[in-house]
Amino acid sequence: MTDINQIAWDDTVLPFQLDRSSIRGRVARLDGVLNHILSRHDYPGPVAAAVAELALLTALIGPTIKLRWKLSLQVRGKGAIRTLAADYYAPETEGGAARIRAWASFDAERLDDAPFFDQIGDGYFAILIDQGAGNLPYQGITPLAGGSLAACAETYFAQSEQLPSSFALSVGQSLLPGQVEAWRAGGIMLQTLPAQPMRDSDPDADPGQTPALIEAADILQGAESEDWSRANHLLSTVEDIEMIGPSVAPTELLVRLFHEEQPRIFDPQRVEFGCSCSAERVRSTMSIYSQKDIGHMTTDEGIVTADCQFCGAHYEFDPRSLGFEASIDSDGNALPESDSDGTAQGAARA
Repeated sequence: MTDINQIAWDDTVLPFQLDRSSIRGRVARLDGVLNHILSRHDYPGPVAAAVAELALLTALIGPTIKLRWKLSLQVRGKGAIRTLAADYYAPETEGGAARIRAWASFDAERLDDAPFFDQIGDGYFAILIDQGAGNLPYQGITPLAGGSLAACAETYFAQSEQLPSSFALSVGQSLLPGQVEAWRAGGIMLQTLPAQPMRDSDPDADPGQTPALIEAADILQGAESEDWSRANHLLSTVEDIEMIGPSVAPTELLVRLFHEEQPRIFDPQRVEFGCSCSAERVRSTMSIYSQKDIGHMTTDEGIVTADCQFCGAHYEFDPRSLGFEASIDSDGNALPESDSDGTAQGAARA
């Protein structure tokens, strides 16, 4: 029998507010999304855990931004785990589900039993926001620090947005009665907006010196700092099994942790696996290449192939249908030949 909490809360993000201190937050639960993401690749345990945790972090951060299209989290390092990437696509319709995808690259020969974050090495953590055509993308980068992806995200928000933030994350494989072993993840995010933003920079600072990383204590003052410390002390008492579930519903978890803070919940956001790749997108990407360039990409079988790193989709193309010198369309129909001024021969001229 499936637990009713699992039916109600898996693959959801629940927004809430602590009315006593005006601290906002989110509780996320992922199961089907994770298993869909991880089933696309045969990741070793540490890599699968890293992908799962980044997907969970993306699910928590994505709804906090007034997003019209896509938010991306990227981690790049010099260790055995070289790249982690996850995308959050905003719901296309009111009340619709958000979509998440994630992927990793790694050097299998260098992997060991150490925690996955230790196997990323030196590198950076980045958040990218793409609001679609006609809008300039945003990118914020912070060094890998603090010993976890959660700490990196906290540093990013303090450094780039001056938003004190904290995260509690848990991922793992669980075996529920009557079911096969599967990945599950759960997490909580807290965030507050300071009444007085910090100055952009210190006028007395040495311009050649690398600025120190900002922490919540550098931003909040007085009662704000006390509220933030109290909420984070309560958050530190959460247990992994409470976050992952499904025996404890997110609403019950909020009461357990923050009942004295007067938690108030809002409408939950559903999330599902989703990938934006398509044959049309591949063609668009290839449109900048000449037929000579396309020739270098053509296999011995006379086709051009492309694989999506996220979902594993495999695409095959006739090389004559690719590039700005394509002679046939995607259905194999001949395209009008172009004359020297770039207009189609036989087309009406003004």
